[in-house]
Amino acid sequence: MPGERRPGVLMTTDTVGGVWTCTVELARALGPLGLDVHLASMGGPVRPHQRETIAHLSHVTLHESRFALEWMPDPWNDVDAAGDWLLALERESQPDLVHLNQFAFGALPFQAPTLLVAHSCVLSWWRAVHGERAPAEWDTYRHRTAAGLRGADRVAAPTAAMLSALLAEHEVDIEGTVLPNGRDPALFRAGAKQPFVFSAGRFWDEAKNLAALQAVAPRLPWAVCVAGSCRHPDGRDVWPGGVQSLGELPAAEVAAQMASASIYALPARYEPFGLSVLEAALSGCALVLGDIPSLREVWGPAALYVPPADADALERTLLHLIARPDERGRLAYAARRRALQFHPAAMASAWLAVAAELAPALAGRTEELPCA
Repeated sequence: MPGERRPGVLMTTDTVGGVWTCTVELARALGPLGLDVHLASMGGPVRPHQRETIAHLSHVTLHESRFALEWMPDPWNDVDAAGDWLLALERESQPDLVHLNQFAFGALPFQAPTLLVAHSCVLSWWRAVHGERAPAEWDTYRHRTAAGLRGADRVAAPTAAMLSALLAEHEVDIEGTVLPNGRDPALFRAGAKQPFVFSAGRFWDEAKNLAALQAVAPRLPWAVCVAGSCRHPDGRDVWPGGVQSLGELPAAEVAAQMASASIYALPARYEPFGLSVLEAALSGCALVLGDIPSLREVWGPAALYVPPADADALERTLLHLIARPDERGRLAYAARRRALQFHPAAMASAWLAVAAELAPALAGRTEELPCA
């Protein structure tokens, strides 16, 4: 009816990694359901290619900031200021639900119910990468994260493996929910496949284990091309060798690389979901992934797996696929079929089921979702 208030969501995001992509996909999928989304960004300026992803979404209002994220060096004054900013945004926008994609804000006194989604975590990252508990320098992060988890009305993660690791690491005894990510398959296509291996990730992030690809690349008959930032958040440059570094590319150019690549390799030590893997699968790539619980959970038999610490196994597996086009085709087909299950409509449906439990104004809107 004219003048009727549309239900709304205040959703935090960041401009540094995959959280931006996840939140934009979800925000886009919520538009046809009559939901307004107030997107509160932090972590750095919104870049032009990010701004383009929401420019046509009339139901999304962007609120920009450059507050540091909780995993960045000495962030806590910024995190506290960001909290005050978010509380003010809530008073202004009067959302029915606050969707948080960072931890510390879960402890804030929002008026609306809060859903906190954990996309990654420094402590579980540290244990996966270094094999031990994060050192004392992360104690403030540890305490602020645990307080946020306990303060939120509902906690979720994109895989059961991530959720289990998160709650165990922070010793929080709460029931969580799995909310898988999604990507629009219309944004990706399988082109004429070329003889090269592709990967994407920040070179400075040890969790991606791109060093393993650097080690084996000179011994492969195909080129290994990697897209991703070489600039560490502390300002250092990490210059990769062995592989062909493409630098940080806009999403459309990454999709073009994936459309041409025959194999996508990510021998990750830590990957809570693997958004780039999903994009590669939608692009018709055969997948070679790190043998870790989260990637096994998402991809099952639709990928080949290698122990992250075993560069020889990575080399053997890549050589195996390079020499066997039929096997590459079979795996690529299986990966794309699996990837289509992670459609934005499925993501929105799962999100709405949880959101409606927290905010009655959002109930009943799952009936309006398109089929995946």
